[in-house]
Amino acid sequence: KRHQQCNHSNHSHFILTEQPNATKSTMLRPRLLHTYTRVSAMLDRAAFQPSTTSRLAAATRHFSAMPVELTVAGTASNDGENTNASIQLRRDDAIARGVGVMTQVYASRAENAEIWDVEGSRYIDFGSGIAVVNTGHCHPRIVEAVSDQLKSFTHTCHQVVPYENYVRLAERLNKLVPGDFPKKTIFVTTGAEAVENAVKMARAHTKRDAVIAFGGGFHGRTFMGMSLTGKVMPYKAGFGPLLSDVYHVPFPVELHGTSVETTKHAIEQLFKYTIQPSRVAAIILEPIQGEGGFYQAPAELMQYIRQLCDENGSVMIADEVQTGFARTGKLLAMEHYSSHDDGSMGVTPDLTAMAKGLAGGLPLAAVTGNSDILDAADIGGLGGTYAGSPLGIAAAHAVLDVIDDENLCERANVLGNKLKSRLESIRLEVPNIVDIRGPGLMVAVEFGQPGGIGIDDENKPGSFTPDAEFTKRVKEEALKRGLILLTCGVHSNVIRFLPPLTIPEDHFEEALDIIHASIVAIAEGHSYG
Repeated sequence: KRHQQCNHSNHSHFILTEQPNATKSTMLRPRLLHTYTRVSAMLDRAAFQPSTTSRLAAATRHFSAMPVELTVAGTASNDGENTNASIQLRRDDAIARGVGVMTQVYASRAENAEIWDVEGSRYIDFGSGIAVVNTGHCHPRIVEAVSDQLKSFTHTCHQVVPYENYVRLAERLNKLVPGDFPKKTIFVTTGAEAVENAVKMARAHTKRDAVIAFGGGFHGRTFMGMSLTGKVMPYKAGFGPLLSDVYHVPFPVELHGTSVETTKHAIEQLFKYTIQPSRVAAIILEPIQGEGGFYQAPAELMQYIRQLCDENGSVMIADEVQTGFARTGKLLAMEHYSSHDDGSMGVTPDLTAMAKGLAGGLPLAAVTGNSDILDAADIGGLGGTYAGSPLGIAAAHAVLDVIDDENLCERANVLGNKLKSRLESIRLEVPNIVDIRGPGLMVAVEFGQPGGIGIDDENKPGSFTPDAEFTKRVKEEALKRGLILLTCGVHSNVIRFLPPLTIPEDHFEEALDIIHASIVAIAEGHSYG
């Protein structure tokens, strides 16, 4: 493959390079046609030279006779030593098999909602590192904040030599996290650590041990995280006995025939046959199940859990690791439950666990909540060597500023509505789509085949079977066309859409077209590549 280098006004130019020996998998004729339909927007963005534009038009007219690939000039040429395939072979030899990967695309660089691999191919990123870079890859303000911190110091360990911006970030979260009570915060490194520490503090506060979690929930891969997680494969299988005094009840998903009443009954049965309510330290749940399939907790369930915790003296923990930081159209998803239209107070958790989008790509997590619960642990019982890294703290300040200044909560709602509208139009062509859901830009589409456990046209249980194979093929088709998608769900039949909230409008529209084409192609039994 021949890459041409071209630099002009610091813009990357899109160059067509001939590939006489192109294989079927590298030919991008459909993407070339799609790109040509958006050429005016590309001209503005990429500062094409007239000669380049002419070559693009000419190549488009004769695309059927000439295999071509659209590449990004300015990327490093590839001599075969660092191809995706060659790195994958090295990875197989060097990395533990249990660390799975969703693509075999090896990143070279990324900007906002775009990723370029080591071979120079461009992808639109609708995964955001699993809801981490809500503010986009390498947002200039976050890069600047981290760079400035690097020039000052990289690590002192807050427990040894503390730093002011750590304290200031805690003050900001104490004001932003829902809850009309005095709050405090701790910082750790990962979402699993945040969940672990939330449970530790709940146990210290209540002097109890038991924790109730939900089927389909995901709370991490540590032993407490695995124990709380409501899915065996691949998270629990083969790891031996898990922690005791962790109990699971069904999460209400009307689509699969589980109602809030089903959940209430399960908890009542648990209290009747297995454990006293007075032994329950905490009830933990995600406002919207992430790995479980993007099912949002009904308001009735939240109210019930809040009532149970109040009556029995248990701690209510909201796991906002995936839902946080503007993803759902609110800074935190629990804000959807925290007030009513009439102005009365709704449901707020006692503790909120956060990570992922908090620091825009740097490892940082936090637990914010009722100060009495946060102060229950003895001095030295909380923390960690890297907990509250100076670089992560600096990035998080910038993330909060960007969310506010760029109105990302509002933008999540606008883009999410556009995405759901497009999916609804696809649904008219593709009966395999059985549900479209999600607040803000935390959107999912679920696929199924007639006959089975889901819903029928009257929204009653019992009329479709989850179709994991169809879902997998749609994801793979989109990747061939240059779009990174993620799947999820207990039945592996859900595609979740998590693009950066800062994605440019033209990239978003390009991605919607790829989604449309990919779903229709699989439904009609054809694809390319």
